[in-house]
Amino acid sequence: MEKKSSNLDIDGNQELEHPLDTSIKPIKNNWWLFSILLVATLVTTFLAGGPLFSISLLSILGAHEFGHYWASKKNGVQSTLPYFIPAPPIFIAGTFGAFIQIKQRIPNRMVLMEIGAAGPIAGFVVALPMLILGLYLSSVTPSIGMGSINFGSSLILKFCSQLVLGVDPSSPHINIHLHPIAFAGWIGMLVTALNLMPVGQLDGGHIIYAITPGKHSAIGKLFFVGLFPLGYFWSGWFFWAAMIALMGFKTAPLKEDVEKLELTHIVLGAISMAIFVLTFIPIPFSNI
Repeated sequence: MEKKSSNLDIDGNQELEHPLDTSIKPIKNNWWLFSILLVATLVTTFLAGGPLFSISLLSILGAHEFGHYWASKKNGVQSTLPYFIPAPPIFIAGTFGAFIQIKQRIPNRMVLMEIGAAGPIAGFVVALPMLILGLYLSSVTPSIGMGSINFGSSLILKFCSQLVLGVDPSSPHINIHLHPIAFAGWIGMLVTALNLMPVGQLDGGHIIYAITPGKHSAIGKLFFVGLFPLGYFWSGWFFWAAMIALMGFKTAPLKEDVEKLELTHIVLGAISMAIFVLTFIPIPFSNI
C-alpha cells in the first residue's frame, strides 16, 4: 500500500488517498456515528440560533455533503456518510461544518469534476430558497450605527434583498434584521463561496484543476495572494490564507487522466464558478 495523505477542504471534506482497487472491501456506513453527530450538532445549532436556524443550516450543510456522497457513489468511489461537527453554541453557528471521507484515489478529471461540483451546487440549491424565505420573514429598520456587527453582502444577497424587501443590504442607512432562516441561508452561501475558492484541495480547486490542469496552480496562487489585501478589511482572510498555505496548492491525485472533459462536465464547472461569483463576500463581517 502506498503512503496515505489527508486533504481537508473548508467544510471539512476529507480525502484519504490510495489507489482505486477492486480488492478493497466496501465501506460499511456507520449510522450510529452519523446519528450521534447529527443529534449533537442539532443541539449546538439550536442553542446558537433556535430551531428554525438549526434545521435550515443543517439542511444546507447536509445537502452539500450528501452531494459529494451521491457523486462518489455514482462513480463507484468509496466514501463515508457525511459527519456533522458540533461546536460550542457561543460559536456564531454552533457547528464547524461537516465532512465525508473519500477512501479511494479519484479515477480521472471527469469524476473529480462531478464530485467537486456536486456539493456546492446541491448546497446552493437548498440555501437559495432558505435565503428568500428568510428574507421574506425578516424586517428592515433605519440604521442607528451603534457598533453592531454588519454581515457582508454578496451579489446573490443583494439581488434577493432587492427582490423580496426592496432594499439594498449594503446601504448604510438601513439594517436588515435577519430571520433565523435567512441567517442560515447567509451562512450557507458563505460556506459555499469559501469551498469554491479556486485553490488546492478546496472544491473550487478540484473544479479548476478538472477544467485547466496546467493552470490550476497559478490560478490558486494568484487567488491566494489576493486574500492579503482583503485581509486589511476583514482579518479572517489571513486565517484562510494560513489554512491554504498549510494545505498547499496541489489538488487530489488521480488514478489516470483524460484528454478532455465532456460538455456536461464543462457545464458543471461553469455553473460552479458562477455560484462562486454570486456567493462570494469580500468582507463577511465588519463593525458599524
